Amino acid sequence: MQNTIYSINGPVVTVKNATVFSMLEMVYVGKDRLLGEVISISKNHTTIQVYESTTGLVIGEPVFSTGEPISALLGPGLLKNIFDGIERPLKTIAKNEGIYIPTGSDVEALDRTIEWEVKITVKNEDMLHFGQIYATIQETASIEHRLMVPKDKDGRVVWIAKDGKYKLFDVIVKVEDLNGHVHELTLAQKWPIKTPRPVQKRLPITIPLVSGQRVIDTLFPIAKGGTAAVPGGFGTGKTMMQHQFAKWCDADLIVYVGCGERGNEMTQVLEEFSELIDPRTNKPLMERTVLIANTSNMPVAAREASIYTGVAIAEYYRDMGYHVAVMADSTSRWAEALREISGRLEEMPAEEGFPAYLPSRISQFYERAGYMMTLSGEVGSISIIGAVSPQGADFSEPVTQNTKRFVRSFWALDKQLAYMRHYAA
Repeated sequence: MQNTIYSINGPVVTVKNATVFSMLEMVYVGKDRLLGEVISISKNHTTIQVYESTTGLVIGEPVFSTGEPISALLGPGLLKNIFDGIERPLKTIAKNEGIYIPTGSDVEALDRTIEWEVKITVKNEDMLHFGQIYATIQETASIEHRLMVPKDKDGRVVWIAKDGKYKLFDVIVKVEDLNGHVHELTLAQKWPIKTPRPVQKRLPITIPLVSGQRVIDTLFPIAKGGTAAVPGGFGTGKTMMQHQFAKWCDADLIVYVGCGERGNEMTQVLEEFSELIDPRTNKPLMERTVLIANTSNMPVAAREASIYTGVAIAEYYRDMGYHVAVMADSTSRWAEALREISGRLEEMPAEEGFPAYLPSRISQFYERAGYMMTLSGEVGSISIIGAVSPQGADFSEPVTQNTKRFVRSFWALDKQLAYMRHYAA
């Protein structure tokens, strides 16, 4: 029996009497195959959160199960690229479809036609385990991409390709597991965005992340693997502060997530980072940057996905042994998206209408930062700097207060100083 839409309420779609779906499974909704995620299951109803505009969706249209969670495609080609909240490449869509994303646009995150120069670092008969590096690629002039063994593909190397040029899904290593099954390793892998990547252990945070802003480095420092919040009223310079951080901090890579903010700000990042030169490598800053743009006119539900996609990409590069800084601008817009969907689900609201699970969601996000020893024995870190936009610069509201519980650096920006043209405020 085909599963069909029973009710539509904005981005929330209900399917009646469905039996095939599992919790947090990725599904395709309607004839246009809009991307969605199962967020609640009961005996009679399955509730799906749709990450694209549901305009034009009709009751009775089919819903397709995939059997897997929402995942990010990880591999060479992420750097210098700009994606939307569900990891669709905006440059490719702009070239093929125009400046607006059509609903149901199913474009692969990474270009499978590009050939990469691969250098294989393992030998026949080597035993490989999850997270171990088996090949390297010079992704940009300043970043070497290290290919790691995906989950559940451990085993003994039985075949390796020669060093040379390969495309994204070409097989370069084959391993045989203990049960005699042969697994093929390519240049790309998938990882569920809401599942933190495992590490050997957390290490003590001791090394400062030099921001390039003297007032912060001297009086309010942040460590590599630390977390910081930048709350402030409108016009106090939160976004500019994050731009400055993304330009000059001494992290190896930057993942900049524009979550529910203005599109012009993402354009500014794109233009400036392409022109500015990184003083450490003498290459354009864009060569160490991944941009995720989920601007205020894009679907509200995808704001949550954009935050998780950004952290999943950051964890992937951390596991290679890099120090990554994640800029989330702004976590308040993500919290507002949670509030809107919670309201449509008719859940009991907590303070100021936000859902009761807001603190746990915020903590899940910030806890993915840290200074880690990876499964391959490398040392890497993720530092998260989240902007918070409290209504009317009121720092007693729930998002600011709950963020304050989970971060170690709190850079409150002052409206009066900003209006006196004193930056950083």
